[in-house]
Amino acid sequence: MPLSIGLSVNPQDPRWLELAREAERAGVDSVWVPEFWAYDAFTPLAALAARTTRVRLATGIAQLGARTPAMLAMSAMSLQHISGGRFILGIGTSGPQVMEGWHGVGFSRPVRRTRETIEIIRMITAGERLSYSGEVYRLPLPGGEGAAIRSRAEPAFVPIYIAALGPANLALTGELADGWIGNSFFPASSRVFFDPLEAAAKQAGRSLADLDLVVAVSAEFTEDIEAAGRRHADGYAFTFGAMGSRASNFYNNAFARQGFGEDVAEVQRLWAAGDRATAAARVPIEIGLGTNLIGPPEVVRERLRAYRDCGVTTVRVTPVAGDLRESVAVLGTLVDLASEVNGQ
Repeated sequence: MPLSIGLSVNPQDPRWLELAREAERAGVDSVWVPEFWAYDAFTPLAALAARTTRVRLATGIAQLGARTPAMLAMSAMSLQHISGGRFILGIGTSGPQVMEGWHGVGFSRPVRRTRETIEIIRMITAGERLSYSGEVYRLPLPGGEGAAIRSRAEPAFVPIYIAALGPANLALTGELADGWIGNSFFPASSRVFFDPLEAAAKQAGRSLADLDLVVAVSAEFTEDIEAAGRRHADGYAFTFGAMGSRASNFYNNAFARQGFGEDVAEVQRLWAAGDRATAAARVPIEIGLGTNLIGPPEVVRERLRAYRDCGVTTVRVTPVAGDLRESVAVLGTLVDLASEVNGQ
């Protein structure tokens, strides 16, 4: 499959709406809105649906447990309707710190919760009457006064992508999802992720080619590759030290499976000890360089080729640039470079 360029926009950035609109004009294929503990993902996408005409619009990602499966389905169908069929529902369980600390929802059985959520959403969006007996969700609620209800909205297909890093969640993605949302990703070790995806897809009678394989990167055009790589590596200290507990950090586990176990463990230890500057310096520069698009255009072109050749189908980009014009220029150049790679 050809490689496409997506854009990550954060509504906390004052330029986010104009950046998304200009990105569409520059040829970007999709726009992704995150959700963590600031703004939600759906409301900004509704604004984008009204101000764009072509790009796919995706949650990247909506947090499971923050909404009921039915509420997710309702929001997804709303956006699919108002966008004219351009919406992608990207979902993920997040982690215990966010779910328990921010949403007050217990973080238990995340893979099972994901499976049941997808099954319920697909029942609703297909126009079926909602009667579901799962291990996490039971609808209608037993012993209550609820009834099995069918959505009054028109049935609509909603592509569902799963953010997955661990083997069990990757297998679920290969079995059920329309796409995979990944990060912590090196093209050279892509099989760490793609082997469980592919094995589960085959068991389900599908192939890896049935999934849109999406990887998040930052993109920076620069001649000073080492300085930029060091800067991006430093930024991972927060990921390794703060995005999870010592017991549960999916990012650290993903990097460990790719050969950086000792490095991320030491960064996490230094961060927990309060030595954040040393923690940042301890992140190998190879991580900053290997998980992003950094360098002059000819170097970035080869990096895009590596993503395409290993099987990635969408590179979801956060442009690193000074202003709106420069950010759009980065995206336009990436679209052109991807087109060159796809033509070879």
